[in-house]
This record gives sequence, C-alpha cells and structure tokens, in this order.
Amino acid sequence: MNMVKCIDIKKHFPIRRGYLKGAAGFLKALDGVSIEIEKGKTLGLVGESGCGKTTLGKIILGIIKPDSGRVELETNKLQVIFQDPHNSLDPKMRVKDILSEGLILNKESKERIGGKIKDALDLVRLPQNALARYPHQFSGGERQRIAIARAVLTEPELVVCDEPVSSLDITIQLQILELLKDIQKRFSMTYLFISHDLRVVRHMAEDIAVMQHGRIVEKGPTRKVYSEPSHPYTKILLSSVLGIIK
Repeated sequence: MNMVKCIDIKKHFPIRRGYLKGAAGFLKALDGVSIEIEKGKTLGLVGESGCGKTTLGKIILGIIKPDSGRVELETNKLQVIFQDPHNSLDPKMRVKDILSEGLILNKESKERIGGKIKDALDLVRLPQNALARYPHQFSGGERQRIAIARAVLTEPELVVCDEPVSSLDITIQLQILELLKDIQKRFSMTYLFISHDLRVVRHMAEDIAVMQHGRIVEKGPTRKVYSEPSHPYTKILLSSVLGIIK
C-alpha cells in the first residue's frame, strides 16, 4: 500500500530580471515528477543542490501547490525535519515550549502534554532537564534530537526528512540516522528522505529516486540502483562516492 503517490508533478518558478522584475523565463523546478512511497518504508530522494528535491517535499507537505499533476496521500498526519536545527528551533523559546506548541494547537490537556513531552525526550535520548534550556545551549546533534522529538510528538504517519544530517559531523550523523530508523520501526512511519549524500541514502532507504534538473532519471530498490545504475547521471553521482563504484 502506498502512503504517497505523486503523479506528473510540475512546478515552474518565474526568473525575475530588470528594474521592474518582469519574468524573463521560467525555472522548471519540477518537470513531470512521479514517485510512490510505500507505507512504512523510506524513499531516498537524491540529487545535487537545486535539482528540485526540496520543492517536491514542500508540495507533498502542502506548503506550495504544483502547477499541474496531483499528490495522493493516505494520511493527513504529516511532519517535517529540516536540515538546520539551529534555524528551525526558535532561539527565544525553551525546549518545553518548543515541544508543547504543536500539542497546544491540537488542544491536548496539560497533563497529556506533560506526559507526551517526557516520553518524547526519552525517545530521542535527551535528559528531562533539557526542558528548561534554550536551543543555543545544546550541540548540533542535540538540537536535531529536539527537532525530531517535536516532529514525532504529533504522531505523524509521514515525515519529510529534508537533509536532516547534512549539518552534522559524520559520527553524529550515524547516531541521528539510527535514531530515525528506530523511531520508524517503532511507530511504522513512512519517510521521504531528501539528501545529496549517497552514503546517507544507502543507509536509510529501501528505495531511491535520482533527480536531475527537475526530473526523476532513475528509481528502484536502493541495492539494485547502487549496484547496477542505468542512467549516466546516476553513474556519475555514484562514481564520485569513494568505494561505491571504482
């Protein structure tokens, strides 16, 4: 069963030039993209910066609308984990307030909010005394754990992970990836995992879609695509990653 199905998604942005900022052309951020994500699985969406990965994630989340095509979702319980936890967490809010925000909007009781926050901190392996502190008092990896806790508190069924470890060093990356995998397994979540890092995608995703210039140029089971890439662009990407293709 598919949690997500994107059918022929197109999104073009005007290129503004000159004093009056008239449209001098259009950037084809997405040019007929179709993908499917199976329930409880992870699709790795990989490609170089500017290829349209984040735009597709925003369309799936409903943040922006496509020019044409459609998105079919089997859930309305969506969340996102951003690339940079330093910018995605309000520096003026204590962790307790950051984590409470979504639950308050959902009109949860104070008692239930307190219990859920405690469980969420335990889930991401942070101490309870973190609640009284501010984001700047944590390391980058700890801030990302806070962002993950915030995302899972509303019990999402689909999470868009947009470069969630790219700002972290390699050792911390692995810890966060393992945490995400543990959470997915425990709660049967579905992930769209956006990344430019093929090593990270190989670690996380059962399936992969390779994007170039707003188009999906190759997709399939991760193991097969990595061992037998068919598209020249995929081969170039893989050849740049030491140890995947000589």
